Amino acid sequence: MKKAKLNNGTLMPYIGLGVFRMEDNDESQKAIETALSVGYRHIDTAAVYGNEDIVGKAIKNSGIARKDIFITTKVWNEDMRSGKVKEAFESSLKKLETDYVDLYLIHWPVKEKFVDTWLEMEKIYKKGKAKAIGVSNFKEHHLDELIKSASIIPAVNQIELHPYLIQQSVLDYCKRAGIHVEAWSPFAAQKTNLFSEKILLDLADKYNKTPAQIILRWNYQRDVIVIPKSSNEDRLKQNLDFFDFKLSDNEIIMINSLNKDKRVGSDPDTFTF
Repeated sequence: MKKAKLNNGTLMPYIGLGVFRMEDNDESQKAIETALSVGYRHIDTAAVYGNEDIVGKAIKNSGIARKDIFITTKVWNEDMRSGKVKEAFESSLKKLETDYVDLYLIHWPVKEKFVDTWLEMEKIYKKGKAKAIGVSNFKEHHLDELIKSASIIPAVNQIELHPYLIQQSVLDYCKRAGIHVEAWSPFAAQKTNLFSEKILLDLADKYNKTPAQIILRWNYQRDVIVIPKSSNEDRLKQNLDFFDFKLSDNEIIMINSLNKDKRVGSDPDTFTF
């Protein structure tokens, strides 16, 4: 498993399993255990997903040493608004059955709350309970505001990113700042027909890969970490198999040309939850 080196030296696998909307406990636990059995070592969850306990059980059942699995979780908006960041973090640790997480993120940039939340997260980091801290769904102006008050630069910015929303300006900003970008919803799932795009189908045919693998490789060559969601064993295996070919610079540009600035999720400037 290839790993990205974050700005504090922490190593983070370039691909992980996202567990958003994995709500059936038995099915979710089976999917996570299957992912771990076929080679995944990076699980991305969040307090609001309601499945941190399932992640903890699956990791425990896997028999894989805790130190060999990278766990990400996130502080939810209401805990930020109520000033209960420390309590929320401790609750996550308990549910995950671990005494630390590898990455702790601010889930959304809640106005007038995310800076204070970050300062609390810095305390968690300095105690060693989070190996790295970062943010999610932050635009450039959110990062500008955060960095003004921060003593620690975020290690990761996890954002919606796929060929219909290539996020080039955020990616460029983060590279300059030393922040690693991570993509959620890398396939723009459910609301689009991304996999039917001719550019992706032609590249899939050329390299004897799936459109999903082409997208994962495109992300990797842009130095973007990815967390696709799947509970299907064959697709889980396929999603790991994108390191054995390389897209040309022109092919990267071709995929970039699919950009529509189209979101499948909420806009970080206008979300209402």
